[in-house]
Amino acid sequence: MIRLYDPRLDQAEVVRLIRNELIPLSHTVHQLDAQTIRELPKRFRRGVTYVASLSKKSPPVSFIHFEVMGEVLYLDMMVTHPDHRNRQWGRKLMAHSEAYGRTQNCKVARLFVDQVNDKAHHLYSKLGYHTVRYYPDLRCYELLKPLTPP
Repeated sequence: MIRLYDPRLDQAEVVRLIRNELIPLSHTVHQLDAQTIRELPKRFRRGVTYVASLSKKSPPVSFIHFEVMGEVLYLDMMVTHPDHRNRQWGRKLMAHSEAYGRTQNCKVARLFVDQVNDKAHHLYSKLGYHTVRYYPDLRCYELLKPLTPP
């Protein structure tokens, strides 16, 4: 099921997913970067987070965090636990996020994916995202997808 993030139920597992699955792919953040971890609750309060869980009270197996910035839906982070990959959680979370963006009159979705994260890049391409730029200093790609019909 897809539900809104509840910090009391979900924070510990979401932070663990970020620390173990997302940060190791990043060129700019180290796994033991205490400041990055400390700032996560503030970051989550700035946007919307959906989690995928097996029941209403079970820990998340996947999550997505995003923010609306004017007419842009900025997809900030998405992670799925390795034991739960290839079950369409990422696809479902992306669909929920994009639907939310459309209700907020967003015209485009924007995200960044690390150069080494080929599986994520492939997923986003299948979902209609197009690579528009590569940032060599960050070792990541910027991808965009229109959220309104042409």
